Order: sequence, then C-alpha cells, then structure tokens
Amino acid sequence: MPLYEYRCRDCGHRFEILQSLGEGAAGLACPRCRAAALDKQFSTFATASGSAAAETAAGCDMADCGAGACCGGGSCAMEDFN
Repeated sequence: MPLYEYRCRDCGHRFEILQSLGEGAAGLACPRCRAAALDKQFSTFATASGSAAAETAAGCDMADCGAGACCGGGSCAMEDFN
C-alpha cells in the first residue's frame, strides 16, 4: 500500500497514512485536532541505490559538502542518507 500525506485545513498539521490506491480522505480525521477537512498533498518518493549513494559519498562531487570536509576524511552531510 502506498503512503499518502495529508494536511489539515483547520490546524495545518501534516501527517502520513497508508492507504489503498485511489482512496481519498473520506473517513479520515486529523490526528491532532480530529477535523475532517483534509487536503491530500503532492509528495515525492525517494530511493537510493546502494552503489549510487556510496559513489556520491565517496566521490564528494557535491559543491558545498561541508566545505570539502568529507573528501578529506571528515564527516559528510551525505552520510545521513546512507
């Protein structure tokens, strides 16, 4: 089942829920304020293949990756994604 993101029109709270394809907000309520006025949000998914993520972290071809610290053996912001 896909993970969908909703935003409450009343309190602005954003939350995610597993739903079947094509299901809408009918029967759902905001977990914070219990309002039923919800908007489905457009969201993207992220994937990282093992080799591509490792090459990016090892190669450090990011222009502003901790001022080059990851290339010299320091910590890299990309480590958070591996």
